Amino acid sequence: MSLNLDRELATEIHQEKKLSLDGLKTTIATPSVTRHIMKAFNLRASKRLGQNFLVDANIVRGIVEAVGAKPGDRILEIGPGIGTLTQGLAESGAEVTAVELDKKLPAVLAETLAGYNNVRIVPGDILKVNIPEIMGDGPFKVAANLPYYITTPILMALLEKHLPMSILVTMVQKEVALRMIAKPGGKAYGALSVAVQYYTKPHIAFDVPPRSFIPAPEVDSVVIVCDVREKPAVEVQDEKMFFKVVKAAFGQRRKTIANAMKGAGFSRDTIEAAFAKSEIDSNRRGETFNLKEFAALADAIG
Repeated sequence: MSLNLDRELATEIHQEKKLSLDGLKTTIATPSVTRHIMKAFNLRASKRLGQNFLVDANIVRGIVEAVGAKPGDRILEIGPGIGTLTQGLAESGAEVTAVELDKKLPAVLAETLAGYNNVRIVPGDILKVNIPEIMGDGPFKVAANLPYYITTPILMALLEKHLPMSILVTMVQKEVALRMIAKPGGKAYGALSVAVQYYTKPHIAFDVPPRSFIPAPEVDSVVIVCDVREKPAVEVQDEKMFFKVVKAAFGQRRKTIANAMKGAGFSRDTIEAAFAKSEIDSNRRGETFNLKEFAALADAIG
C-alpha cells in the first residue's frame, strides 16, 4: 500500500512504534495515519452519515478473525470509509467488495487501498444496490461498521432478501446488540430480537470502547456475530404473516397481544379463531412469546 507519509507523520509513527518505515506497508488503523488521511483529503467525519473512523488495529484484527476471513472467501463490506477494515480483510487474502455511500470516499479508497488487487469499491447505497448482481453466485460473508442511525434497516434488508450469506459480522451500538440477542420476557426483547434470531444465531464477540474511533462516539459499541441459519429457526407457512404478527405484538407493548393485534388491523373474528386454534392465551403480552409461539399464532391465522 502506498500512502505518501510526510516527515512529521513518519517521525510520529516511528515514536509510537506502530509502523515500520521500510516502505512495505502502512496500517490505516492508527490515530496518526487516519488523521493524516483526513488532512490530506480534507475529510471530516459526517454526522449526517454517522461516520466514526476506526483507529484501533486490534479491533480490526478482531473483526477479521470473527468473520473468519481467509483466501478464497468472498466478503461484502458495508461502509468501508477510508479503508480501515477493508485493509484488514484484504490482508487475509479474501476477495473484498466494499459498498460506500459517501461520494467523496471512493477516490480516497483508490489511494489508501492502491496496493491491493483483491478489493473492489462499489459506490452506492447498500439499501439500493443489487447485491446478487455485485456479489454473483455462491455464498459470501458480510462485514460492516454500520452507521448507528440506520443499523436496523440495513440488517433487516440483508436478512429479508434471503441472500446466500454464511455470516454477518458488524459493529453496532451496544444497546442494539443487546436487543438482537434478547430473550422473551425482558424490555430489550422486541421485533428486532425475533427477526435476527429467526434468521441467524447471534452472539456478542467483544466490546469496542469509544477511544477506538475518531471522533469518539457518545455510546458504547460492540462487534456482534450473526451466523446465518441454513433454515429459519422455526418453520412457518407464511413468512410475511409471521412478521406481521410479530410487528403487531410489539407495536403496542403494554397491551395484551390480542388487543395489540386488533390495533394493527386484524379483525376480532380472525383473532379469536387464531387463538382458539393455536391454544395460546390471548391475554399475554407479545414480549412473552418465543419464536415457536409466534409461528403457531401466524400459522393459525394463515
